[in-house]
Amino acid sequence: MKISFTAQRPTGSHALAIPVWGEDLLTERLAGLNDGARTLAARAAEAQRFEREAGGIAEIFVDDNGAARRLLLVGLGSNRSDPGVFERVGGALTARLLTSGETRLVVDLSGLDVGADAAARIAFGAAARSWRYDIYRTKISRKQKATLEEVVIVGAGEGAEAAWETQSALLDGICFTRELVTEPANIIFPVSFVERCRARMEPLGIEIDVLDEDRMRELGMLALLGVGQGSEQPSRLLVMRWNGGGEASAKPVVFVGKGITFDTGGISIKPAAGMEAMKWDMGGAGAVAGAMLALAGRKAKANVVGICALAENMPDGKAQRPGDVVTSMSGQTIEVINTDAEGRLVLCDAITWAQREFHPEVLVDLATLTGAMIISLGHEYAGVFSNDDGLAGQLQAAGQATGDRLWRMPVGEAYDKLIDSPIADMKNVGPREGGSITAATFIQRFVEPGVKWAHLDVAGTVWADKPGHLHAKGATGYGVALLDRLIADNYER
Repeated sequence: MKISFTAQRPTGSHALAIPVWGEDLLTERLAGLNDGARTLAARAAEAQRFEREAGGIAEIFVDDNGAARRLLLVGLGSNRSDPGVFERVGGALTARLLTSGETRLVVDLSGLDVGADAAARIAFGAAARSWRYDIYRTKISRKQKATLEEVVIVGAGEGAEAAWETQSALLDGICFTRELVTEPANIIFPVSFVERCRARMEPLGIEIDVLDEDRMRELGMLALLGVGQGSEQPSRLLVMRWNGGGEASAKPVVFVGKGITFDTGGISIKPAAGMEAMKWDMGGAGAVAGAMLALAGRKAKANVVGICALAENMPDGKAQRPGDVVTSMSGQTIEVINTDAEGRLVLCDAITWAQREFHPEVLVDLATLTGAMIISLGHEYAGVFSNDDGLAGQLQAAGQATGDRLWRMPVGEAYDKLIDSPIADMKNVGPREGGSITAATFIQRFVEPGVKWAHLDVAGTVWADKPGHLHAKGATGYGVALLDRLIADNYER
């Protein structure tokens, strides 16, 4: 979608949106229209019960200097301290107009004095909500086709272009994550995931390294390799390095993502109904990849490493069995009780390797790890587990600022003993109760002393069965804005 900023309302064919605060007088906000149009708009707003709530819209066609103009009054609510309202407004406008036949939207902020950042956020919301992935659809009816191509923001003031440049980099990362998560598993598998990241990232200066199965076997990553051994698709460990903090030797912040490009459950196979959704079991890795793209796109002044543990969990004669014992890279042994608890197995080796290779002080992993997380928090929050209150607070603050919300969950000794195994150092599942907690506790056993660690269980947030204000039904891009904001607020020099 094309985004532009201008001081004056353009002429020609376009839809016109007028944002309105809860206490604004409509006659003042509609001052650019003639008397008849203002009267008609006010009556339409009343008839449609337009209460100016954030993202609420009243729509009418008016006579604008002899032309029929689609006019949208869009509410800003009354909370002027919440910058997220502007993203909601932009998203609401796109949701209304995306397939309307309109090709151009003008959003007139004149007289609101909301500033450049607000204008860029409206543009971000509009562009984010416009994302669709129609490349496999050969038949789309005329009414289903997206028509909206351009958003023009009027009256943004100085600095809007610069603010949009930062927002645009974030949007690129979010859209890349949505693309990876949306693609079917016959298109995105470990090797193709790597190549798609390489094509997008290397031109921006991100250094790409890849560990193949032979190298991982040499390093002793038998937990990760065990997950993928039933698949014809070879596993990979993707490493993305962004050195934007000046001194290349400075310890980076490390992000690790679970990248199960398709999860049948393995021998502990899932029910057939809904299994097609398991193409998004790489949502954690997708978020890490998108965050790295966003950081490089805005040239973040920080050293960050993104690692994606990539495998496909399939059942065949070579597949890992329930009851098998594997040795992780750390040397700790794991009794595999359930092959569908595979995410923690790929993460534990990736985390061990990351700590030995980069010696980070801060490590955050993201994973669509447990259905238990969805039972606990639904689809509104992801769970955050951490050994450090400061890091957990930073993540929750970033989530609150971006809308990628997090809820703190417990870890501790009482849960740790639930994953003790009678024949190995640990088992990969505990009892049914507290399933997301024992999963996090499993990962914590591989975190080395002195490392500030957080685990984000994003099982309920990377995919949506209904539209949101920034996304349609499908991949949400959750986690990209969260990680980008974590770096911006706490780790940039």
